Order: sequence, then C-alpha cells, then structure tokens
Amino acid sequence: MPIEIRDATSADASWIAEFLVSRWQSTMIGGHGTLIDATSLPALIAGDRAGLATYRLLGEDAELVSINALPPGRGTGTALIDALVMRLGAGCKRLWVMTTNDNLSALRFYQRRGFRLVKIWPGAVDAARKSLKPTIPQVGQDGIPIHDDIDLCRMLDESDDVVTLRPPWSTTA
Repeated sequence: MPIEIRDATSADASWIAEFLVSRWQSTMIGGHGTLIDATSLPALIAGDRAGLATYRLLGEDAELVSINALPPGRGTGTALIDALVMRLGAGCKRLWVMTTNDNLSALRFYQRRGFRLVKIWPGAVDAARKSLKPTIPQVGQDGIPIHDDIDLCRMLDESDDVVTLRPPWSTTA
C-alpha cells in the first residue's frame, strides 16, 4: 500500500518541533559549521505523522536536512525521499544529505537510494561539538566514536559529473 506524503502546514508546527526534539534532541540541526533551525524549513510528512523530512533549497541544489520514519524499515523514508525528488522538479540538479561517520545504517540507506559519497569532513563533528552544539554525543551507532561529517549527493540531472561535485555550502573542496 502506497504511503501518502503531504506538505507540512502551519497546523503541523508543534508536532514537527516535538518530533524533531524526540529524534534529534533539538530543533537545531548542526552541519557545515552552522546550526539550522529545522522548524523554519519546508517539510514533508508521511502518512499519519509516521515520518518527517525537512529540506532547504540552495540554487540548483537541495539539502535533505533531516529525515526520520517511525518505525524504520517500512518504506516511509524511501517514500519521503521519492516525494521530495518529485517536488524538487527539473529546476533542481542535485539532492544533498549529510550524515556522520558512525551512522552506518544511514550510509547504507542513502546509497541504496542513489546517493553517492562525495566528501568527508574530518573532525567536523568534533568542531561542531566544541563551538555550536555541545550536546552532540561522543559515541554513536555500534559504539563508533563520532568525529566526521560525510556529504552524499543524489544526481537529479544526469548531465552533471559526480567527480567534480562540490557541496554548495563548501568554499573548499
């Protein structure tokens, strides 16, 4: 049975904030040397609030800032990504997502959905923990210490060359 995906409305605002806090311990998502208030972003909601994806547009690029499905493993995350790609349309060439070095389940999930590994940012989580968000855990999935951010990209325009990709928020490669 297909999972219904809809755009979030103002009526969803308090649920979105509560959901983000329950999954991320905050509505502020750290990445790329900054904090992003995920409650201020466009969002997609799956089913009867069984999943949430927040995203932002950056020119011809989009970034999936957060995605969660409850319970995982039922196709909700895939449905959210597919719906986001459809909504982005022809004007968007790339969909980016960032995860951390410990998040092996996310790396597997994204790669199985067409994302490619593009850039590892050694020590980025350590730096964010010091300057932006001290609540970032030291240890993550499977007891793996969390140190690095990893950018992944799904090409939405086949004419782009993945070898020369640079994240839109990057000033260096």
